[in-house]
Amino acid sequence: MNYRRLGSTGLQISELSFGAWVTFGDQIGQEMAERLMRVAFDAGVNYFDNAESYSGGKAETIMGNVFKNAGWARETFVVSTKFYWGLRETVNQRNTLNRKYLLEAINGSLKRLQLDYVDIVFAHRPDPDTPIAETVWAMHKLIESDKALYWGTSEWSAYEIVSAIYLAEKYHLHKPVTEQSHYNMFTREKLEKEYLRLFQEHHYGDVIWSPLASGFLSGKYNDGIPADSRAAQPGYEWLQKTFTSAERIDKVKQLAPIASDLGATMAQLAIAWCLKNPYLSSVILGASRPEQLQENLGARAIAPLLTPETLERIENVLQNKPR
Repeated sequence: MNYRRLGSTGLQISELSFGAWVTFGDQIGQEMAERLMRVAFDAGVNYFDNAESYSGGKAETIMGNVFKNAGWARETFVVSTKFYWGLRETVNQRNTLNRKYLLEAINGSLKRLQLDYVDIVFAHRPDPDTPIAETVWAMHKLIESDKALYWGTSEWSAYEIVSAIYLAEKYHLHKPVTEQSHYNMFTREKLEKEYLRLFQEHHYGDVIWSPLASGFLSGKYNDGIPADSRAAQPGYEWLQKTFTSAERIDKVKQLAPIASDLGATMAQLAIAWCLKNPYLSSVILGASRPEQLQENLGARAIAPLLTPETLERIENVLQNKPR
């Protein structure tokens, strides 16, 4: 496993990481989650991602039980969680980043994760109703109270991120150090264009989610939506329109020979392509079966095979490189 620095920090995280979104508590239970996390850890993965809102808090509880059962030394793994959506439909508890909510949220997550601190806490979405300065101060206090080591943003605009950095520097507070972005062969504009100066001038990190476009780039949706797939899960109907796009299915089929030439699966090719981006700190994987995770972890061996010529072949198929 290769390890990359989280932005400008000294923290090193595995270039391939493992996340709980959709699967923990929805598709899989405690036993399978533990099997998957042990597979990841044994392969060198040291970074595990979660969020307060995943499966209504169940995902954090499941992951916390794994940490307890596995008995891994705390210094050997990195954990992140995310706050914004909340767990209750009450005032100051839903769709907010105000100081009161963040204090309650971190306490709840630490209890579910059975940890004294998380390594990274993300603002899961920007909050237009809370001043950025208040969120920066609140995140600073979480770090100063040793409940988190670093904080970051998720799906914020470059302007919002730079504003948070500026305010933190102005008042000598802990500033955000990393994004968590949606990024894959079909979703490129924000990370490759809008964030470019953010990476270059502020050395901001980025840990990306959905490198397979929720499984679409694996090719398993080429002939329809399987009953056991993510898009068939209740609450994820919004994915189905994308997964029946004839144009995207055609591109996946055109990419298949490139993967075959490299001795790779389509999933490995898609993940390896993400790894070639020099600004990424880690690529978060998701899986519901050990063999699926093992396959995805194999992308490490494929990334070095993506020569400029092969990357150009991929671009000729995608035709979506941001200008």
